[in-house]
Amino acid sequence: MKNYFLNIPVSNIYSKPSIKSEITSQMLYGEKFKILSKKKNWVKIKTSFDNYKGFIKDRIFFQSFKANKKVNELKSKIYKKLNNKFFPTKKFLYFASGISVIKESKNFVQFEKNKWIKKKHLKSILHTEKNYKKIFKQFTKSKYLWGGKTSEGIDCSALIQIYYYYNRVFFPRDSKDQIKYCKKRAIKNFKEGNIIFWKGHVGVCLNQNMFIHAYGPRKKVVIMPIKFTINLIKTTANLDVKKISNIKKF
Repeated sequence: MKNYFLNIPVSNIYSKPSIKSEITSQMLYGEKFKILSKKKNWVKIKTSFDNYKGFIKDRIFFQSFKANKKVNELKSKIYKKLNNKFFPTKKFLYFASGISVIKESKNFVQFEKNKWIKKKHLKSILHTEKNYKKIFKQFTKSKYLWGGKTSEGIDCSALIQIYYYYNRVFFPRDSKDQIKYCKKRAIKNFKEGNIIFWKGHVGVCLNQNMFIHAYGPRKKVVIMPIKFTINLIKTTANLDVKKISNIKKF
């Protein structure tokens, strides 16, 4: 099957070929995928990074694309150039999106015809960010959105996966698959980097006491005390911790 690449900032992935169906995930600009089938104005796709399947709106996609830079900011505004001046649009590229640089001008780089973003918001596609806490903390107060993968809205499993996606290292999309993929760690005390799983929920310990997660009941990404969070989820959702792993050695 042929490879395609997303050429819009973000695309919802739906469970069925209808905007009324559930949004299960999203794809970011430059992401590679295969088309499994077509139905009217929809295509069923499988993403190449995590083999995620679903439906997106059909359009003319990139058929040839090689990213050499990636976005290192939560979101980077897209500009247009007119008479050698840059003017902001209402659109953005989001964290971890890959682009192919066409040329540079002043403090901007061009990635499509008259589409530019700031050079300082980019890193080499080969750049590795080992500081997972730096990535997660950027998303603090971002809105919770089921299926979301950007600062405009993100869910608990996407918050974990975005660290791996930025570094282009495979990690499953959904918490039910993440919990199977990660190895169990026997621990007496929590420490930074611990991934804590419940049924249908996941988050990461920033240190021995604090925990970050995209938390539906709070409608945003929040940092909370670990033991408080465990007790809260037990009290409100009657869920116990299912597994504890580690973000560096899963």
